Amino acid sequence: MSQESIRAALTWIDGDFRRGIEVGIGDDGRIASVSETSEPPTHDRIALLPGFVNAHSHAFQRALRGRGERFERPAENFWSWREAMYELVEEMDRDSMKRIAVQAYREMRRAGMTTVGEFHYLHHDSRGDWGFDEVMLEAAAEVGLRIVLLNAFYVSGGIDEPLGPAQQRFDGRSLEAYWANMDRLQTTVDGDRQRLGVVAHSIRAVPPNLVADLHEESRVRSLVFHMHVEEQLAEIEACREAYGTTPTGVLLEHLHLDDRFTAVHDTHTDPADMARYLATGARVCLCPLTEANLGDGLADVPGILAAGGRICLGSDSNARISMLEEMRLMEYGQRLRGQQRGACRDAHGRIDRVLLDAATINGAESLGVAAGRIEIGRLADFVLVDLDAPTLQDCREEDLASALVLGAAEEAIAGTLIAGRP
Repeated sequence: MSQESIRAALTWIDGDFRRGIEVGIGDDGRIASVSETSEPPTHDRIALLPGFVNAHSHAFQRALRGRGERFERPAENFWSWREAMYELVEEMDRDSMKRIAVQAYREMRRAGMTTVGEFHYLHHDSRGDWGFDEVMLEAAAEVGLRIVLLNAFYVSGGIDEPLGPAQQRFDGRSLEAYWANMDRLQTTVDGDRQRLGVVAHSIRAVPPNLVADLHEESRVRSLVFHMHVEEQLAEIEACREAYGTTPTGVLLEHLHLDDRFTAVHDTHTDPADMARYLATGARVCLCPLTEANLGDGLADVPGILAAGGRICLGSDSNARISMLEEMRLMEYGQRLRGQQRGACRDAHGRIDRVLLDAATINGAESLGVAAGRIEIGRLADFVLVDLDAPTLQDCREEDLASALVLGAAEEAIAGTLIAGRP
């Protein structure tokens, strides 16, 4: 096997930046070796980290940036924002979908992201086929971004409600139709930079019996499973009224949860429900920038971490695409909530390790992708950080990771490598 190598000035290994590390890359796009070296760096003013993993994106919503930000009514929230989103849905065609997705994915690469979990529920173009599914794969391929197409099943407009006009473009039709489409897509993805995952959009969009059937088939096929859970209090109240328990309670009652399951948001999850949920090995994905934009609220991050929860991060509505800012707000939101610093600390008092794990290894594991760490056998997906970036000047080496997460922006991202290639 032929091998190329990278010797960065600093390399992120097991939660610390280290000097004198050479990373060998095989021709299969994976890390072939990680070794100490006395050779001079090939990238003298670069720090090498695992590529950031965006575990939750709705690429088409990038076109909403700035839209729906005029507030003419006294009470504006997620539900009024959704009206603007539905207006956008009605406007979409294949050309606009492709253009918007390419734009979003290019921004992700510029922000240091090397993998995206595309939580995709806008399936149908004007002909009513599944044409938008291929568009997402085409857009990621054009940009060179690794993608896990998390294909969503969506059949109701609310609990016991029919789909609305705009929601017709989300229609999963039936489990048989959904899986037939998944089988068709499986023949088109390359299995390397493109993979599939399974989604039940939410408890309001999929009845519990169908969530259970969908999840069980995903287990048979060894596919990861993602679902919006408890982002809004109104959804929890409607679920209690219909099913006598919370959405998390429904999942615990009807599904055999394991580490392939990721709940997205968990903004208002009851602590007792959360403890039971995390005990199954299942994961949590937070989207701090979107949750702030929509006024969702703040999840109990310290509680999740104390219970051993593994948190990953997503850009969700793509109102702002920045993994650095997602990490920053994950910590800062909790500081504001609890009026104390160091909310996302580990046993050694380090927040940089916790936040970078959320942006890398936890996201990779949530998507079932062998990335997120710089170690032998993992995918050679890296983000390159410019040590000469103005926002990193005069930072001590031992403080660099915290300075990057809390004080830098995209000007510090020198580039990305995916499968060892720029």
